[in-house]
Amino acid sequence: MSGSGRRNRVVLVVAAAALAIMAAVGLIRSRTVRAAGPPDDSTGDDPPEPAEEPEGRPIAYLVLVFLLSAPWWLVGERPLPVPVQLPTSALTLVNPLLAAGALTLRRSGWLGLRALLARAVDTHRVADPLWYLPALFLYPLIGLLSYTVMRLAGRPLPQPAIAWAMAPVYLAVFLLTGAAEELGWMGYALEPMQRRWGALRAAIALGVIWGVFHLVPDVQNGRPPGWILWQRLSGVTFRILIVWVYNNTGGSVFTAILFHATNNLAWAMFPNDGSHYDPLIGLLLTLPVVALVLARCDRATLTRWRPRPAH
Repeated sequence: MSGSGRRNRVVLVVAAAALAIMAAVGLIRSRTVRAAGPPDDSTGDDPPEPAEEPEGRPIAYLVLVFLLSAPWWLVGERPLPVPVQLPTSALTLVNPLLAAGALTLRRSGWLGLRALLARAVDTHRVADPLWYLPALFLYPLIGLLSYTVMRLAGRPLPQPAIAWAMAPVYLAVFLLTGAAEELGWMGYALEPMQRRWGALRAAIALGVIWGVFHLVPDVQNGRPPGWILWQRLSGVTFRILIVWVYNNTGGSVFTAILFHATNNLAWAMFPNDGSHYDPLIGLLLTLPVVALVLARCDRATLTRWRPRPAH
């Protein structure tokens, strides 16, 4: 690799990490003073009750995630030997779990770490099994609609060559990788963030930071700027919806993992190993779902249904 290419990559890595860290520090500190007291019950907009696990430290978590990811970004341009198009730097997906695990172990010991890992299978939190429906089927349905829209619009799509026998393998892999990410983002970072700002603002902030986390692999994957923009905006809508499912299932990381895994599965199967996936179409189909959630749920929790206005 040329010296200029290496320098450009270093600049990209440093810029992405600095942007995410500064955004996190600025957002969190700007709200800390106002959030010091108890929420005003008179508004009916108090954030969700805290989870029973030890309080996370989102700033330390975000800094550690990006520090752990920087070496992978520096050497991660080569493609992974997998059917879908991914650079080696995509392996940074384990870093949210590593960062959350290290901070939990340091603060709460082995019992705290065990409690964090146990949240990957916290099905006991799900009081209403109907919430498994959006966790399992929302993004596959959006993927199917995306393909249909592109077909009707006359897009030059190949004939589907979906290896259905690979679907269980993909799902198993995506459950593992989803657990590695969501035990960090949802199981560790989200609770203190939404306790300070409420669910919607925490979801948007986490979605933006999550997008920056994926920015370097997108660039190294050779994605054009427009594709990256729409994909990162899709990431923000994804975070809003995953927080909606998470909060409505009693803070179940397991449902968040399912939601993440089926999203990735829909992408990998579209239509041939994600070859013609268009994030703009997916974003346009997801926005009405987000709008419906925001119209019917309060912003502080994304759980309580807003009453219809009296006529």
